[in-house]
Amino acid sequence: MIIDAHSHVWPDRIAAAALGGNRVPGLTARGDGTVGGLTAAMDRTGVDVSCCLGIANQARHVDKVNAFVAGLAGERRIGVGTVHVDLPVEENMASLRRHGVRAVKLHPLFQNFALDDPRLWDLFEAFGSDVAVIAHVGEGGDARTNALSSPRMIADIARRFPDLRLVACHFGGYRILDQAEEMLDGADVVLETSWPPSLAELPPERVRRLVRRHGAERIVFGSDWPMTDPGEEIAAIGALGLTDDETKSVLGGTMARVLGIDSPWAR
Repeated sequence: MIIDAHSHVWPDRIAAAALGGNRVPGLTARGDGTVGGLTAAMDRTGVDVSCCLGIANQARHVDKVNAFVAGLAGERRIGVGTVHVDLPVEENMASLRRHGVRAVKLHPLFQNFALDDPRLWDLFEAFGSDVAVIAHVGEGGDARTNALSSPRMIADIARRFPDLRLVACHFGGYRILDQAEEMLDGADVVLETSWPPSLAELPPERVRRLVRRHGAERIVFGSDWPMTDPGEEIAAIGALGLTDDETKSVLGGTMARVLGIDSPWAR
């Protein structure tokens, strides 16, 4: 069962504007960001389940975003909600409980807070092991926003909150893979594979070494749709030269375990 840990969708009426407003330099969207567009991409590429990540750029949008992603939940979609440090811990937690959201996406580049913000760490304390966290890590903006997330911050979070189910996108350091490999070596963090415009841009032998050093049981497939094509990203993982068991873990088994989903690939 292939689980895409990293896809973005918005309500149809704002999808085009959201994509246009959240541009990352050098990237062009491959999809339209709508639920229908994601479903069509899943059908075409063989993705069984997609985690649909919601992001509230401002605190006032948190509950609305959580309501939207909760409404997406079903056999093929998992709604991953949002929190914001400008909202009190109690209000963030109340929104997650109200909508039954058990995982959140953090995106410092767009939310304008750092992964080492003490207010965010107060949220991690409240999450315990109940709320999983999927975090963007690395570059993608200007120098100021790039400094809001780093592999060192992820390593510090993992040490401080050992019960937190933490997934670090882009192998823990988009466009700064050397730092990610150094800082997260041995860290109890699940790493996610997306690397827009494609994982295929990284040398496959380097990715294969990374997967085996960190452990396939701590690596999850993510496409970052609509910025990439999921089929091409699945093919890139298939071309890494991993064993069949390793490939199944990466493509779905690990994420099933993180989210508590029944899957023959989970271990």
